[in-house]
Amino acid sequence: MKPNNIYLNDEDKLIILDQTKLPGEEVYIELEDAKDIYDAIFHLKVRGAPAIGICGGYAMYILSKGYDDDLNVFKEKFFKDSEYLNSSRPTAVNLSWALNRMNKLVEEYKGDSADELRKLLREEAIKIQDEDIEMCKAISKNGLSLLEDGMGLLTHCNAGPMATSLYGTALGPMILGKEEGMNFHVFADETRPLLQGARLTAYELQKAGLDTTLICDNMASIVMKSGKVQAVLVGCDRIAANGDVANKIGTSGVAILAKHYNIPFYVLGPTSTLDLNCKTGEDIEIELRPEEEISTKWYEKAMAPKGVKAYNPAFDVTDHSLITAIITEKGICRPPYEESLKNL
Repeated sequence: MKPNNIYLNDEDKLIILDQTKLPGEEVYIELEDAKDIYDAIFHLKVRGAPAIGICGGYAMYILSKGYDDDLNVFKEKFFKDSEYLNSSRPTAVNLSWALNRMNKLVEEYKGDSADELRKLLREEAIKIQDEDIEMCKAISKNGLSLLEDGMGLLTHCNAGPMATSLYGTALGPMILGKEEGMNFHVFADETRPLLQGARLTAYELQKAGLDTTLICDNMASIVMKSGKVQAVLVGCDRIAANGDVANKIGTSGVAILAKHYNIPFYVLGPTSTLDLNCKTGEDIEIELRPEEEISTKWYEKAMAPKGVKAYNPAFDVTDHSLITAIITEKGICRPPYEESLKNL
């Protein structure tokens, strides 16, 4: 099974599935220059922490093909473009992780051939995606070990195949379990204001053949209270050293509800999402997005009074005390997270 959301085609060009067009259309676009790539990441044409990391790796290779063969000029342009792309989504650590990995390769290159350096960048970008595929398989397997056949599950935002390369993180155990003959009933939060749950998660779960029910974000409490949910699975964009987790706005509220109803709350993500230099969630920069995403984006006419202010943070931070376990490709971490995450 090969990824079909981010890849190099036969002409060695970077192709992505435009997630903003889903679920109505499956549209693939080519990314060529730095501005196109920046816009694709910022406007969520490619989204999901692992996916934008993969995109960042491929992007630096694609951009390098247009650089001067003089290595001093090459490197100056490379680092400038890398910094520019890194500013597109500051909260998700995978982007900076992948860009830093490509930066390090360029910094440590001792040869004198720009063509050779481009070849090494291409190989490194492919390696980042190959590692992500293996990571997804391992996370899915580790997560599935905590689930039982017939469970009701709830998820928020989208952490499926499109947010990674294969299977996904939070959706991975569900999809893998289905492949192995297990059945789950999944409740997918719509995930306001950008509707990743409605547009993407419901789409992916249906495609995988899972029993799926879409709910508005403010309905999570009633399905939990009625006993329909036995576990919550969510992805993550950054994990602090103490186990605090940044994820799509609304995740913290779901965690608080799960704690109240005594439902396990699992966070699934790769170790590349772990930022041990970030001590707590207080140190995580939260991206603020355009106000129009709340008031006008999905409407023919504005659904808010003209001139009213809107607060639109893209993420919130879930306190480590609300998290039952953090599931990675290297194993399952439990409290105290300062120790278990460090031991990874």
